[in-house]
Amino acid sequence: MVVADPELPTRVRIHEVGARDGLQNEKTAVPTAVKAEFIDRLAGAGLTTIEATSFVHPKWVPQLADAEELYPRVSGLPGVDLPVLVPNRRGLERALALGARRVAVFASATESFAKANLNRTVDESLAEFEPVVREAKDAGAHVRGYVSMCFGDPWEGAVPAHRVARVCTALRDMGCDELSLGDTIGVATPGQVGALLALLNERGVPTSALGVHFHDTYGQALANTLAALRHGVTTVDASAGGLGGCPYARSATGNLATEDLVWMLHGLGIDTGVDLGRLTATSVWMAEQLGRPSPSRTVRALSHKDQ
Repeated sequence: MVVADPELPTRVRIHEVGARDGLQNEKTAVPTAVKAEFIDRLAGAGLTTIEATSFVHPKWVPQLADAEELYPRVSGLPGVDLPVLVPNRRGLERALALGARRVAVFASATESFAKANLNRTVDESLAEFEPVVREAKDAGAHVRGYVSMCFGDPWEGAVPAHRVARVCTALRDMGCDELSLGDTIGVATPGQVGALLALLNERGVPTSALGVHFHDTYGQALANTLAALRHGVTTVDASAGGLGGCPYARSATGNLATEDLVWMLHGLGIDTGVDLGRLTATSVWMAEQLGRPSPSRTVRALSHKDQ
């Protein structure tokens, strides 16, 4: 049953991260042909923003070593944006050479995670991103800035909102078009979400430039998403089938499952453009490729009905 809430947005753009953030955490590399079919099936289900891969050195993320082979296979999908992660200038050069025009950099709100993930301090990583963002903008690319550990850090505990705001404003000042606020280890609660969004607005970051990226470690991802929607956020990251985690933070469990998000949004009368049946079938198919069931509650519920 659909019961709309007039205080919520009428449409939400889902930033699908399963093909990149999800598959990079697999113990073994998924064949390029399977990745390409996964992206094609996601597009067929109505997703229009699908993060395709990362142009990171294969030494660090061997699961995505096939970026140069994969991206040309999927870049022709009509009406679909295919952002890619670029960790440095070399990664940006590789992406631009293949025609990518939506790229993302990956920053941290905490020193511990910056060291673990980037082998840099927060300030050193921001300094390294500055020419990347500038060159991307000069090339006409749209730039997303990921900010990880926005609510809690496995080494440092709770993360003060003002530290997150400092990194966000720095990325905006560089020229990032949008920011994704990451609850990397899934410890956020709705009050924290609202407080951070309010502070960012106070610091000059508009809600229209913000997306949210929640992990479901404590079962709070949908509650936190709803808090963000009530604040006016209209971009939500999610991963088909709940794939993913974080290779540098062992306490991080899977991303918010796209199917669970779509079920909630459609029940609230919010348009996503996504066909939930086709999306569920895609995640069931991918689970078969990976040899294990999907952790998504909606996938399990709907696929059980079909049996």
